[in-house]
Amino acid sequence: MHSHIWRWKPLSILLFGLSLLVVITLHAITPATAMVQPPTAQELRGVWVTTNDTDVLVDRPKLHSAIDQLTELNFNTLYPVAWNGGYAFFESGTTRRAGIQHFVRRGIQDYDILAELTAKAHEKGMSVIPWFEFGFMAPATSELATVHSSWLTQKRNGSRIDTSREGGDMVWLNPYKPEVQQFITQMLLEVISRYDVDGVQFDDHFILPVEFGYDSYTRELYKTETDKDVPNDPHNPDWVKWRADKLSAFVKTLNADLKARRRNIVFSIAPNPYDFAYEGQLQDWLTWVRQGWVDELIVQIYRNNLGDFRHQLHAPSIREAQQKIPTAAGILTGLRNIPVPISFIESKVKAARASGLGMTFFFYESLWDDAPEPADTRQASFRHLFATPTQRTSYQAEAG
Repeated sequence: MHSHIWRWKPLSILLFGLSLLVVITLHAITPATAMVQPPTAQELRGVWVTTNDTDVLVDRPKLHSAIDQLTELNFNTLYPVAWNGGYAFFESGTTRRAGIQHFVRRGIQDYDILAELTAKAHEKGMSVIPWFEFGFMAPATSELATVHSSWLTQKRNGSRIDTSREGGDMVWLNPYKPEVQQFITQMLLEVISRYDVDGVQFDDHFILPVEFGYDSYTRELYKTETDKDVPNDPHNPDWVKWRADKLSAFVKTLNADLKARRRNIVFSIAPNPYDFAYEGQLQDWLTWVRQGWVDELIVQIYRNNLGDFRHQLHAPSIREAQQKIPTAAGILTGLRNIPVPISFIESKVKAARASGLGMTFFFYESLWDDAPEPADTRQASFRHLFATPTQRTSYQAEAG
């Protein structure tokens, strides 16, 4: 028995030496390399392109350069702004017929911005999902608000003004009025018919703040359907649910209209975390996911504390959603007055990936152009985080 062990001892020594060499080699890898989890075969890596990025959108060389840079860094999805401030950022017959937009936003080289962006992105293998950022919201002084004042809803005190938003006083279109629903629907159908885009997206403005809904139309509709007067308390559970259900009914119809026009179109939403979205904004997005009315979910988790960010990643609503549709975390890369260090962004990407989530960044300019570190430093970090290209997550709509 001892002689048997002795005969194998030289081999054991050899194996031990090889193992030690592997350990030494691994330790020689930089800590950053060792800490990055490998991505899944499919991973959403998106970025919102906002009105703050107008200089990039309206100048063809800058636009092409931006898309080249993003694809070189293995991003795979663009969410360009399409509806902001009561105006469309594309050639829209819907807004023109509504009497609110008598001009067309074009590039300085006289090109259709959305068509140019889409063609270039597709050439590079990126998906394009126009982002209808303002949803039902509009500036109080916009043509939309003044020309179609009958479309607006109000608070219990009669005020139509929402003073809680950055960017000035806002008003809200009544999402329950047929003419408002028709206007929104026609804009989206127009985009997916005119442009070769891959989807459309709404965010946390495709809502109604809980304080609103006290206009005469909504009061009468509630009275007709429930035989009750509208509660004085905007947080009354029955009143909240009735309004949320009405918005959900529109989502169901809108999704059906989109799929009837283009079966494989992606209907994406980028809401706030569920509890606040439902209770404060009447946006019951978990029901939309459960019913199959939306195809992609990006939850805006703009937390300045990594522990809070990780806690939200594990929310039951997100866990449930990611079992049904592609789900991602919205990650803030910075605002003009709130710079975000690249190290914090790295930590959030790793946490999202470890939770099986994709990621979409708000917003393009703050990825590296308007940031606390040099652009090449931040680009190097993204190059490392997204070291290999991946396809964006597939969709149920495409599997049918």
